[in-house]
Amino acid sequence: MSGHSHWAGIKYKKAVNDARRGKIWSKLARMIIVAAKSGGGDPAANLALRYAIDKAKAANMPKDTIEKAIKKGTGDIAGVSFEEVLYEGYGPSGVAIMVDALTDNRNRTGPEVKKLFEKHGGSLGTSGCVNWMFGKKGLITVSTENTDEEQLLEIALSAGADDMQTVGDVFEITCDPSAYEELKKTLGEKEIPTEVAEISMVPQNTVPVTDEATAKKVISLMEAIEDHDDVQNAYANFDIPDEIMSRVS
Repeated sequence: MSGHSHWAGIKYKKAVNDARRGKIWSKLARMIIVAAKSGGGDPAANLALRYAIDKAKAANMPKDTIEKAIKKGTGDIAGVSFEEVLYEGYGPSGVAIMVDALTDNRNRTGPEVKKLFEKHGGSLGTSGCVNWMFGKKGLITVSTENTDEEQLLEIALSAGADDMQTVGDVFEITCDPSAYEELKKTLGEKEIPTEVAEISMVPQNTVPVTDEATAKKVISLMEAIEDHDDVQNAYANFDIPDEIMSRVS
């Protein structure tokens, strides 16, 4: 199973648990602050902010917490200044990994991310070493259970999707980022529940990981990276068979 689709599913399930502890709220607040700072506090005119707010609502973040984060971004409330940093590196078996972070101190975050890679059998690379292997896409997954494939495909394509394929127990729909909002809106209007809905970095090619011990190391590295307070998203191009993935995730 491809890293981008299955890892998105793991993140979705993990976010539900994180939301109870409030950790995911902290990360989403940073996303809202940065989006509001760069594009203004009106979500109707700021796509990045609207996307961040949608993710916050999906994680059940309170309305007043969202509004407070927006005001911090626009400067109406004093707050910490965050900057976006992209880290690139390799995991076990040469798996390519990209890490999006929002930090108030890159001199702290960089060494910490480097240590996580090294602790789990990977290595932090130089800027641009794996970025070229990925393309930005809208990624939406729908459970195959009680969903008609032909009907979903027709709806998705008419709403701007580029492709749809069956990956494990979900239909994975990808689209150009510009079509993401319309596609998500259309699925909502058709009352089709989605499991994952995000703008993601989708790998052009994948690296097969068929050894269970190696697969465990890859997933452990991804989970450790995702658990870092400054990390917003982590993307990888591993391809782990379903039967192995079910035992290691």
